[in-house]
Amino acid sequence: MTITPALMIQGTCSNAGKSTLVAGLCRSLVRRGLKVAPFKPQNMSNNAAVTVDGGEIGRAQAVQARAAKLPPTVHMNPVLLKPETDTGAQVIVQGKRFGRLGAQHFLDKKAALLPHVLDSFARLAREADIVLVEGAGSPAEINLRAGDIANMGFAQAANVPVVIAGDIERGGVIASLAGTHLVLDEAERALVAGYLINKFRGDARLFDHGLTAITELTGWPSLGVVPWLPSAALLPAEDAVDLDRAQASAAKRIIAVPMLARIANFDDLDPLGMEPGVKLLFVPPGTPIPAEADVVIIPGSKSTLGDLAFLRAQGWDIDIAAHVRRGGHLLGLCGGYQMLGRSIADPDGVDGAPGTVEGLGLLDTVTIMQGDKSTTLVHGAHVATGAPVDGYEIHLGRTEGPDCARPVVTIDGRPDGAISSDGRVQGTYLHGLFTNDEFRRAWLADLGIASQLAYEAQIEAALEALADHLEAHLDVDRMIRMARSRQSTNASAA
Repeated sequence: MTITPALMIQGTCSNAGKSTLVAGLCRSLVRRGLKVAPFKPQNMSNNAAVTVDGGEIGRAQAVQARAAKLPPTVHMNPVLLKPETDTGAQVIVQGKRFGRLGAQHFLDKKAALLPHVLDSFARLAREADIVLVEGAGSPAEINLRAGDIANMGFAQAANVPVVIAGDIERGGVIASLAGTHLVLDEAERALVAGYLINKFRGDARLFDHGLTAITELTGWPSLGVVPWLPSAALLPAEDAVDLDRAQASAAKRIIAVPMLARIANFDDLDPLGMEPGVKLLFVPPGTPIPAEADVVIIPGSKSTLGDLAFLRAQGWDIDIAAHVRRGGHLLGLCGGYQMLGRSIADPDGVDGAPGTVEGLGLLDTVTIMQGDKSTTLVHGAHVATGAPVDGYEIHLGRTEGPDCARPVVTIDGRPDGAISSDGRVQGTYLHGLFTNDEFRRAWLADLGIASQLAYEAQIEAALEALADHLEAHLDVDRMIRMARSRQSTNASAA
């Protein structure tokens, strides 16, 4: 049996840059003529993407698929956790809703998900020349070792060699790598083929002694030091911790976005943050929405009812009402759209406790939550301008009411969204609107903002620059040999 080469990138901590490294390596290896498949066994993110096979995966894996020049599939991220509270999450398995589990219940059940993970990995491996695997969090979290499917548990089950990425930006990277080596057991250490240093700022030669120290402490070879790459921030982010990456701007047009507790699919707004004429401002909890904002966008949410209560607790409902009274524009996306209506009914408790909650009352609509989730790639047009739009739906619930007679877009011939009678308040279920250049330019022009951004070209340029960067600073040839060593190791075991 042919064993497909594979390599897993794990990190000393969360947000060490694993997703970006895998994306850059995907593009690098594709340029070398290899068919590369990205894979993440378990992910935790409310920034989800819809796949060609109608399921959900983490946004980072969709970006990695793009880097690999493949359509995203559910098998690239077979287990996705979408946090709904501090201690519970919706669990997506191979693209479909598996259920809602508390943290402890998930820990008890995660080992049972390993067959699904290995099945998805095997499906990808059969069609690829090499699989690049991304870990989650850190293998040093030995309190989560039992039943692990995200890091070393997967690597051992699939016999995949591992590279550990150390995040030098956080400080203490020598201790982080040495400490990771210390807490791994012997079998886990045997899978580690090397390490790399990520996000270095300054003269990398100043860290030569650090590399020597890490190798002496761990026995692992260095694969290189990756300098900080500003253009990597243009790629869609996976975690809300990355929202501070939004570009600063001296522009006069401010688009304010309240940072909901369970904010989801916030990469919808990335193209606006790249516009020279826009200052995209994410408003943190406890901070009022600025009165000088030209537009307020209420983003998607993993828990519409919970985030509506959170929004009110911050006093943002008062700020938003004042913004509308002043003549400001307001847009709600998906969960944000649902919040704009007169009420949200959840008779079956699919989004929280059963019952009906009063909405913000800024659109004459009502929403009824339903158990069936829509996860679909769609095509349509902007009603006002006829601009074509591609995007995706990923939501629970149905919204209807008089304002729906003025839809924002048509999707495959049917109307979607609602607009207030004065045209200043709008809402839609369609994600990905602003990636469409023609729509975004028309929308910004209505605010008096000129746009020349070619978003898709920018993303492609960022992926190419990332691949160039990694080729220049990592021993990619050696990493390919490490991935191929899985073939000989499995042959010896057989």
